[in-house]
Amino acid sequence: MHEADFDVAGQTAIVTGASQGIGRAIAETLAAGGADVAVCSRDIDRVGPVADGINEEAEGDALAVECNVRERDQVEAFVEETVEEFGDVDALVNNAGGEFVAAFEDISPNGWNSIVDLNLNSTFHCTQVAGEVMREGDGGCIVNLSSVNGQHAAPNESHYSASKAAIIRLTETLAVEWADDGIRVNCVAPGLVQTPGVAETLGIQSDQMPPREQVDRRIGHGEDIADVVQFLVSPAAAFMTGETVTVKGVPRPGNSMQHDLGLE
Repeated sequence: MHEADFDVAGQTAIVTGASQGIGRAIAETLAAGGADVAVCSRDIDRVGPVADGINEEAEGDALAVECNVRERDQVEAFVEETVEEFGDVDALVNNAGGEFVAAFEDISPNGWNSIVDLNLNSTFHCTQVAGEVMREGDGGCIVNLSSVNGQHAAPNESHYSASKAAIIRLTETLAVEWADDGIRVNCVAPGLVQTPGVAETLGIQSDQMPPREQVDRRIGHGEDIADVVQFLVSPAAAFMTGETVTVKGVPRPGNSMQHDLGLE
C-alpha cells in the first residue's frame, strides 16, 4: 500500500498576508512541519512578531519582509530577499486579500479597484515573480486562496466575489500552462473563518467560536485552512493540480450561515 508523504520539511514557502488570520496560521503550520517560510505584510511591525514566534518555536526558520503585494517592485524585492535567505522558492501561498460589505450600486470605482487590486492583482504579481524562480529551478507548487463566495452568489460582496472567482479560473489556467515546468497550481476556497478581518467586517468574535473538533461548526479556524494548504504543498498532493478545494463546515439541518449571522 502506498503511504502518502505529507512532509514539508526542507521546503521554502512564501506566504503573503501572514500578519494575522489564515495567513499566519498557514505560515505557522508549514514552519511547524519543518518548512522555512518567508512572510510579508504591508507593516513590518505586524508581521515581524509572527516570524519571531516561528523562529523561537518551530522547526523551520522564518523571514519577515515589509511588502505591499499590490506593488510589483516590492514583490520582486521580497522574492529576491527570500531566495537570498533560503536559496530557492518551493511553494507560494497567495493569501493576501480583503473585503468590505456594500451593495453593488454603492461601490465606488475606487472601492471596486481596491479590492480587485488586493485580491487578484497581487496574486498576479506574486505568481509571475515567484513562478519565474520555480520555472528556472526544479518547479514547485502554488496555492491560491479564493473563497466560497467566489463559487456562488455573494450579495453585498460583488467586488470580492468577482475577484475570488477570477482566482479560481487563473488557477485552472496556470495548472495547464505550467505543467511542463513542474509547477502544480491549486486553490483553496474557505468558508467562513474567524479572523480579525471577519470580526471587523461581520462582527464575529472569537468567543463565538465552537471547538475546532465540532464538525457542524458555522465558523472555521485558521488552522482548518492551514492543514489543507500543507497537504497541497506536500508530496501527498503530487498528482493534484488545477483543483479548487472547498473547506467549510457542514451546517446544521434547517439552518443557514446567513441566518445565524443575521445577514438574510
